[in-house]
Amino acid sequence: MAENNKNRGGQENIENTKKEDFVKHTVKDSVFTDIFSMKKYLLQLYQALHPEDKGTGEDDLRNITIKNILINGLYNDLGFQVGERVIILVESQSSWTMNIIIRALLYLAQTYQDYLDSQGQDMYGSKKVSLPKPEIYVIYTGERRDKPQYVSLSDEFFGGQESALEVKVRMLYGDNGDDIVGQYVTFTKVYSEQRKLYGRTKEAILETIRICKDKDVLKEYLESRESEVLDMMMTIFDEETIMRNHIRSQRAEAAMQNAVEMCQEFNLSFPDSVQKLVDKFGLSENEAEETVQKYWQ
Repeated sequence: MAENNKNRGGQENIENTKKEDFVKHTVKDSVFTDIFSMKKYLLQLYQALHPEDKGTGEDDLRNITIKNILINGLYNDLGFQVGERVIILVESQSSWTMNIIIRALLYLAQTYQDYLDSQGQDMYGSKKVSLPKPEIYVIYTGERRDKPQYVSLSDEFFGGQESALEVKVRMLYGDNGDDIVGQYVTFTKVYSEQRKLYGRTKEAILETIRICKDKDVLKEYLESRESEVLDMMMTIFDEETIMRNHIRSQRAEAAMQNAVEMCQEFNLSFPDSVQKLVDKFGLSENEAEETVQKYWQ
């Protein structure tokens, strides 16, 4: 039975890996990434973060978002560079987790590596390299009573003690409803309300778009990209459905494997094990026989 447990653990690892790969394969551009892929809206975002800077224009901004080329590679929501002065990383998050600080740290390290490579700077040389100042933000779209202005690595992971490393993330809640951050947060909240009313349907998306345009929320963007937004969000619906079915299928497969192993542990014969699967999972006799054969040790 020890060997069976070993196999079961291996099967679980394989299924977890498949699930992780599947999730990453099905990630598509969201409304967030679509909006800020456009320089005019990216500039509005920068102006919301730095209203004091009146001199920066679209040509000063460069999108440096980490691309998800490899399945297990890093990829973030948005990264952009302002001249040679500042690197800004922005994540959109609907659930509260401090793990975003760790992810932000890894995103920043990768972004700096890409920057040094693009500039031909040698971090192993004697000459000190030059780096743009980093700024890290999270646009939080969920519900939470306690809304800290900043979260930090030292506070959340080291009990507030000083350490050799610090990461500080500024949280944005869309409190200024008129700027691009506030409008995006409002859009997500309207969408959540409509999904509660209509489920994961086309009607929920169309109502979200209609309401937001009526309220002058992302109106220009939605009017110019309505069909693209609809396609993006419908694709996400389809992928969520596929993912749920995939997980259910994986769980059912694992349960049947466990059942076959239990049958062997209690010394049931092959035919009796087949009948057990027929009774427990509602399989046909042929399906049950194939499953038992697959996992019979």
